[in-house]
Amino acid sequence: MDVEELESLSAKELHDRAVHYAVRHGDLGFLWDLLKVIPAAEAASGNTDETANDLSRVSALLSDAMAAGEGELGDALRPVYVDYLSRHPDA
Repeated sequence: MDVEELESLSAKELHDRAVHYAVRHGDLGFLWDLLKVIPAAEAASGNTDETANDLSRVSALLSDAMAAGEGELGDALRPVYVDYLSRHPDA
């Protein structure tokens, strides 16, 4: 898919495609990068309490990464998913 096609997908669809591809291909680099940007995305989407949790508990980050395609968080992470998927057109 090209960037224009990716941009037309929902945040949930982008998340599911990107995370599924990364898991299937063992791309721990992407998953780690996703975990690193989730606290900032949480803050940007108004979830400051969740930001503090994410920074203090790695398990919270792992859980967030698997569900980070929904709601305001998913929307805040859309650019991350579009960038990753545009670099992996077979995803």
